[in-house]
Amino acid sequence: MMRYHNSIAAAVLGVAIAAPAHADSQVEVNIAAGRLDSAIFVLGEQAGISIGLADPRMGARRVPGIKGRMTSHQALTRLLAGSGTRPQRVDARHWRIVAIPKRNKRAKRKEKRRAYAAAKPLPSPPVIHPEIVVTGQLVHNNIQTDAAGSRLSLSLDDIGPSAEVRGTDALLETLPSLSSTQLGPGRNRLFIRGIADSSFNGPNQAVSGQYLGEARLNYNAPDPDLRLIDLNRIEVYQGPQGTRFGAGTLGGVIKMVPNAVQLNEVSGKASLAFAATQHGDPSADANATFNIPLIDGSMGIRTSIYGGRQGGYIDDRRRGLKDVNRMDTIGGRFMFRADPGAGWTVDVMAAGQEIDGRDGQYADREGDKLDRATPFAQPYRNRFALGQLVVRKQWDEMELITAINVVDQKVSETFDLTLPAFEPFFPEQPGLFRQRGNIRLFTSETRLSRSLDNGGSWFLGTSLVNNRYRIRRSVESEFFNNGIAGIENETNEATAFGEITWPLSNRLMVNVGGRISHVWLDGKAMDLPTFALVALDTGSKRNQTDFLPSFGVQYQVAKGLTGHVRYQEGFRAAGIAVRDDQVERFRNDKVAAIEAGLVFSSGGETGFDAGISVAHTKWDDIQADLIGNDGLPGTLNIGRGRIWTIDGTMNWRPLPGLSIEASAIWSNSRLTEPAETVVVGEPEAEFADELPEGAVFVQSNNLPNVSDFSGRMAIGYTSALSDDLDLSLSAWGRYIGESRLGIGPILDVKQGDFIDTGLSASLDFGRRSIWLEASNVFNATGNRFALGSPFTLPFGDQITPLRPRTIRIGFDAKF
Repeated sequence: MMRYHNSIAAAVLGVAIAAPAHADSQVEVNIAAGRLDSAIFVLGEQAGISIGLADPRMGARRVPGIKGRMTSHQALTRLLAGSGTRPQRVDARHWRIVAIPKRNKRAKRKEKRRAYAAAKPLPSPPVIHPEIVVTGQLVHNNIQTDAAGSRLSLSLDDIGPSAEVRGTDALLETLPSLSSTQLGPGRNRLFIRGIADSSFNGPNQAVSGQYLGEARLNYNAPDPDLRLIDLNRIEVYQGPQGTRFGAGTLGGVIKMVPNAVQLNEVSGKASLAFAATQHGDPSADANATFNIPLIDGSMGIRTSIYGGRQGGYIDDRRRGLKDVNRMDTIGGRFMFRADPGAGWTVDVMAAGQEIDGRDGQYADREGDKLDRATPFAQPYRNRFALGQLVVRKQWDEMELITAINVVDQKVSETFDLTLPAFEPFFPEQPGLFRQRGNIRLFTSETRLSRSLDNGGSWFLGTSLVNNRYRIRRSVESEFFNNGIAGIENETNEATAFGEITWPLSNRLMVNVGGRISHVWLDGKAMDLPTFALVALDTGSKRNQTDFLPSFGVQYQVAKGLTGHVRYQEGFRAAGIAVRDDQVERFRNDKVAAIEAGLVFSSGGETGFDAGISVAHTKWDDIQADLIGNDGLPGTLNIGRGRIWTIDGTMNWRPLPGLSIEASAIWSNSRLTEPAETVVVGEPEAEFADELPEGAVFVQSNNLPNVSDFSGRMAIGYTSALSDDLDLSLSAWGRYIGESRLGIGPILDVKQGDFIDTGLSASLDFGRRSIWLEASNVFNATGNRFALGSPFTLPFGDQITPLRPRTIRIGFDAKF
């Protein structure tokens, strides 16, 4: 595989890396006639810009409805026609609406004479041509909004025609800087730009935060793997984001932005897709979205429902079963919006999803790498529910957002615990390990932001978090059924954060921010065995306070070329874990990241956008999970590490409708100062007695689940075959580099080092479309994740293969 590795590395790095959305890109605009203040609020959401009023009294003026694809400037010009106002650009993504000065009669006569003397016809108004583009969203006070490495923004069109019938895997195939474990949808951990800690879901906070709109989805829960249904865009913020979000995660934030409720039209969409998988069962998916105004221009609802079955492709030799890893998904989302005017908006959202996996999706190396031999099924289930209330108020150039969210997630898992036979003394001992996790999360975030006349901005935010995590575990075998030690943790967090962005010149902009958090942790062990040798106290209470600064500089080197430098810190609270039936406490960990980058954008229908960013992350007291003597994962502070990354994307448009894209990330992660209980390599015999009790031996100082290199290349072509028919074609290939499963002798196994490919074609008839997609075109097996059950891992190689070659056909209809 090294031949593929080197060739793709050279190709991707040779064409550069990281392209932002262009500030003057055309976006889909649909605004009803009505008040100006309500119209600009909707336009700001749809175009990803900030719009202020020079005089709040302008908000009551009536404006016409507009609809179509156009730039922000074109949309504002059409919206304000005849209103006595005009748009004034503050910077690339900030606009200000000002009054048109009234002219006296003398000025009017002079203007008339000049027009008559010129004897020229006035230019016709610009024609707005339809165009499919990548849209972005304004991130208030983010000095790297358009800088490489800060924010990656993509629409469902960028992911592919099957985006809506898939979940996180579709994002993983598109963004090399995003990686994941592969235990199965609904129980994976997500990692951004090399910040990866563990292959298991445990009591420690996830290193990557997730949002649906303004709703925070996780604290220490696995990725719920929500379907990408009815989304406006997906944003990935790389690196610590403690001064921009209530979620102060170490690695970054993934934000899914749903399409907003439209208050002036009845509309909807329905999709149906079928798939055939080589060596597997067929799959089917369906979804529908409806938008219904309740009071025209003031109140409406938008709802989505979906469901699907993903056919299995893993066989079980021992049980004689085919395609055991079938998975069913069902879910939906309901949104209500009220717009009473005067800049107020109230949004209510409820969402739910259930993933039911019939068996694990791993295989072994003894068969054809698409089968295994186990005595039991290993099903899992994820039940996710969300409730959200968001209140917004917008004045002139200031905005207040308050969001209250409640999340309930239940994850149940089953693992094979069978011990192999050691004849003639020990027969095989079949067994199952069951784990049930219950996570309840309450969050409240409030942010006040303002855009300044000089192009700068500021915002202040507060966040309150209450997270309850409970996990119960049990063992079932022929000889005994027994509950084993579990954990119950409650975390309360109060945080204040903010940033200010200030231009020092036309080219230079600086940014300073900070975050202060106080965390209360109350943890205890549950269901401890009576014979366990544990400390007298089985719980832990802690209070922790930390301050995290951030600062950055952005400089326009030349037209279309911008550079940036940014420093940011991240913090994760301490806690307790149970390992070998012992209650253990682990310290909080902290990261400090500095990144620098350049981004170039030529803009236009044809042109070239590219950029590159380099980041160095220092990670202290790393919290990682290891497998103990009882076969169970437990959390341990393994020491201090560092991560170097180079990442970004490129987009070249040599001809109208033709685009060539490339993206890549190179990572180098090391455990530089192991903890006293972590020993790299085999210890010398004469010093073995000097090692601390419970020492862990690791073969490599590489951090887990971090690929050394991953890259992706894609080519796409779009053409209008007629007034009512568009054709789109695309092809892509990606390489996932080699990584290791985890820390310790049992987890020190290789994974990754494979190539995946895909093709797609679609015909768009306006309100109807049909598409065809092929994934894993060359039917590669690969090894996405080297773990199926931690208990049987020491007795044989486990792999998680790619889904075999799959052909999917879909139909979409809009109304």
